Amino acid sequence: MTTSEELKKIVQEKYAEIARGENDSCCGGNSQVPEVYNIMTDDYSGLEGYNPDADLGLGCGLPTGFAKIRKGDTVIDLGSGAGNDCFIARHEAGETGKVIGIDFTEDMIKKARVNAEKLGFNNVEFRQGDIENMPVSNDLANVIVSNCVLNLVPNKQKVIKEIYRTLKPGGHFSISDIVLVGSLPEKLKMDAEMYAGCIAGAIQKDEYLEHIRNTGFQNISIQKEKQIVIPDAILDRYLDQTEKEAFKNGHTGIFSITVFAQKPGNKPLNFLKSSIEEAENFCGPAGVSGCC
Repeated sequence: MTTSEELKKIVQEKYAEIARGENDSCCGGNSQVPEVYNIMTDDYSGLEGYNPDADLGLGCGLPTGFAKIRKGDTVIDLGSGAGNDCFIARHEAGETGKVIGIDFTEDMIKKARVNAEKLGFNNVEFRQGDIENMPVSNDLANVIVSNCVLNLVPNKQKVIKEIYRTLKPGGHFSISDIVLVGSLPEKLKMDAEMYAGCIAGAIQKDEYLEHIRNTGFQNISIQKEKQIVIPDAILDRYLDQTEKEAFKNGHTGIFSITVFAQKPGNKPLNFLKSSIEEAENFCGPAGVSGCC
């Protein structure tokens, strides 16, 4: 059985290779299997503040586009990579705001700092650290974003508690992540490389939302949801033909979701109203499946 620390090391090594340009993609990608490239990522190019040098195609959503960042906000990006979401957040927060990117991988931090220096941003900083123990103080951030990162962390509940600790009262997060509906085949779940490739570390959608709810967050809603289809080029590495057909024709679903939630505290009434209206427009009144 692979331990949490061993899984973290696998993830750290793989993403260091990506930062150095030695591996083109997460999610099992390699140069011999081009079909698997970017099977989860969304197109960032239409967002203000986008910088292609910082986009390594490692996400599974557009959390910064949903994050309701306002001028002057302090924003934290968990698993900041080469700085993609940080630079978009900086555009939204403006020169009076502050953006902190946290990443586990030293090579990613180096790459992000180079990108920030090229752009001349003095209110964006990058800190190396484990998001299970964030290197930031309590009640610091107005907004926290993250893109396809919590699914790589063994102790997701601890990360959610850290998000709660570091948000200001009334602050909120918008996080894109991979979740499951139904069980993955055991061979996918047990393979450590597949864990680093975004899938095997995912947990059940209901469990994911329950962690958020139990931590004390309010106004929880799913801002976007899409199903992820794993190409045969990946499945063939783990499953024989019979197993592959059973998986593809079964009831298991792999989804990218973007989740919004707020830490209790003071917030302008118009902000709360817009959050509730957005949730109801997406999936109906509170209490309907998919909303909390």
